[in-house]
Amino acid sequence: MQAAVLHAARDLRLEEVNVPRPGPGELLLEVETVGVCGTDASEYDHGPILFPLERRHPVTGHAGPLIPGHELSGRVVRMGPGVEGFTEGDLVASAGSASCGECRFCVTGRSSRCDRYWAVGLHRDGALAGYCTVPAAACVSVGPLGITSDAAALAQPMAIAVHALRRGGITGAEEVLVIGAGGIGSFVTYAAAAAGCAVTTVDLDPDRLVTAAALGATTTTLVDPDAAVDGLEAEVVFEITGSVAGLRTGLGALVPCGRLVAVGFQRTSIELDLAALTTNELEWVGSNGIDTAIDLPEAARLLAGRATPWTDVAPTVLPLGEVEMALKRMTAGAKGPIKTLISPRVQRSRPALM
Repeated sequence: MQAAVLHAARDLRLEEVNVPRPGPGELLLEVETVGVCGTDASEYDHGPILFPLERRHPVTGHAGPLIPGHELSGRVVRMGPGVEGFTEGDLVASAGSASCGECRFCVTGRSSRCDRYWAVGLHRDGALAGYCTVPAAACVSVGPLGITSDAAALAQPMAIAVHALRRGGITGAEEVLVIGAGGIGSFVTYAAAAAGCAVTTVDLDPDRLVTAAALGATTTTLVDPDAAVDGLEAEVVFEITGSVAGLRTGLGALVPCGRLVAVGFQRTSIELDLAALTTNELEWVGSNGIDTAIDLPEAARLLAGRATPWTDVAPTVLPLGEVEMALKRMTAGAKGPIKTLISPRVQRSRPALM
């Protein structure tokens, strides 16, 4: 099969490699559609950070060049020993992640923090290829939901949004502020609105705010990327950007007893008013990854529940040969679609089928 293989930063090659075989508890998928995310772009631009290109991964044992791609849909071709609940030909959405099921986090329903967590496309070969093996436990059949393979490839980032809402304790009655309307911010906006929340979404791109409104935001605000925004109020804030300005905006918007959910990765330190944290009984929680068994099925349900197609989020599907071009655009900060989709099944770009 053909695969996009990352050898080092800025060294992505299209190569012919062997089709993998599914191990115990795994599915062999014929890959339909793959989402490319910021992690893929970071690894391509200045990695390796997570990818085990230079040292062996302690759980998967992978070392050396790696096939990226962890947001995927595919059809079941073969099942490894011990797999139940799937049949050949099933269209599935996959988060690609695996947890041990035995550590202190797994047994309490917090598998995102599993002591032996790993994921395809991050810690061993992934889905930017004709075929991919994935843990069956990280897949959900989407045929009964009636969504396409392109829409199913959005399930993993939607699951991150679902996880963030759970971390934020959303009940559906809150006033929510979403800071950042990129991929994850768009899905958080939609999921919060679908839960019944009044959602305000802020971003520095007016086109993305138009999409946020279509996804259910009741209010949108155009912001300066380098300055905090005053005058906003929310019971729950989702900070997606990882920027200092975004974090300051979020903290400033919290009403007493409010919660800030930090989804974006902060890369610098800032001063905090810890007295206000105490006197106003504020909560600040982190959200990272997903608890697959809980978040992925709900993500698929949310994708299926939208009355209009997801083409405003992911309008185009690119062939495998254009992966590097897409990664370069992302690392350069070039304006593009909210989500970039790739398919090894096409020879030229096509409109996404949602």
